[in-house]
Amino acid sequence: MDLFDFEEGREGYYGQYGGTFLPEILTTTIEEIKHCFRECKNDPGFWAEYEQLLQEYSGRPTPVTHLPNLSRKLGGAQIYVKREDLNHTGSHKINNVIGQGLLTRRLGKTRVIAETGAGQHGFATATMAAKFGFECKIYMGEVDVKRQRPNVFWMENLGAEVVAVQDGQKTLKDAINECLRDWVTNMANTHYVLGTACGPHPFPEMVSYFQSIIGREAKRQIHELAGRAPDRVYACVGGGSNSIGIFQGFMDEDNIDLVGCEAGGMGPGLGRHASRLAYHDASVGVAQGYKTYFLQNDDGNMLETQSIAAGLDYIGINPILAHLWEHKKVRFEAATNDEVREALKLVMATEGLIPALESTHAFVTAIAEAPSMSKDEIILVNMSGRGDKDIFTVADALEDDHWKAFIKNKAGEYGR
Repeated sequence: MDLFDFEEGREGYYGQYGGTFLPEILTTTIEEIKHCFRECKNDPGFWAEYEQLLQEYSGRPTPVTHLPNLSRKLGGAQIYVKREDLNHTGSHKINNVIGQGLLTRRLGKTRVIAETGAGQHGFATATMAAKFGFECKIYMGEVDVKRQRPNVFWMENLGAEVVAVQDGQKTLKDAINECLRDWVTNMANTHYVLGTACGPHPFPEMVSYFQSIIGREAKRQIHELAGRAPDRVYACVGGGSNSIGIFQGFMDEDNIDLVGCEAGGMGPGLGRHASRLAYHDASVGVAQGYKTYFLQNDDGNMLETQSIAAGLDYIGINPILAHLWEHKKVRFEAATNDEVREALKLVMATEGLIPALESTHAFVTAIAEAPSMSKDEIILVNMSGRGDKDIFTVADALEDDHWKAFIKNKAGEYGR
């Protein structure tokens, strides 16, 4: 399935999903980005420069690691992990921002803006801006600023201005809205470094292109380590950039089960989770520049979402994944907050790994399904980020009294 071989007259659509739904004032800017991105994709030197920069600056390729202790404990499939947590800045987000940084430089822009939920995209964007010499502003919901304070600290010290968004639910969707408002006002000198494979065309394609480096590496590495392709590939899904990144490495093989793991929050029920497809609570709509499945009511108003992981707390889903789900190419499951807590403790205790809360959602489903698989079968989990940023949330979730006291004492200092 060639995802980016668009039908004539339907560029940017994946089946019925995707498209470009923006104010007319942004039309010229979007066309400029499309043209520049096409030039980049058609220039072999661009990908070579991109890959070399990631190798020298971020430490790619990230390894694939076998988890023998966890595999043995579960008694089923052999579990391997793609280690995106070992990237500079601690997640897969650096892949996208380095690519868009190179694009921004070609566009001749001097300023970048970005939205962020878990803070990893904001951290990565601020890092890229410092390296490329761009002015940088990051929009982040006030709720996320409080629960992801470590990343806010680094963004600010890297020279970015961090704006705590007070509107709406004060989370990721509200940060995106503020970014779009800023972009309309400052499009002459500003590029919007959208952090996930959502939004108006060409962003879903562009972010997927840059994140495909995960799948390209993983396909080669798992064959070298295990001697063959995996039977199942798991990745958490908020907007969907890390999942579409690794899935692209295995899309052409029909016998591989691709599994997207959404935020089940407090379980089924409107307003209790951020699962668009696994719980079947979403419907097709248009918002934030594109058409996909959104958690919305009958009037098209966006519902509240809930998740222990700030990066998965989003109303919409990547239009490419929506298309793949409709064609039964990707399966979706949900992991609740309680399940995430237990999986995190298990992975830490058995393998000495500390996945981000987002990534732990993928571990939840892999851990649940591995025991029913044979010991000859292979699971590959995309560990999209590390859990350093989640220390306050995890301490609270695991009811660590020492850390709870520490957080309380620091409340004023951190604005919590």
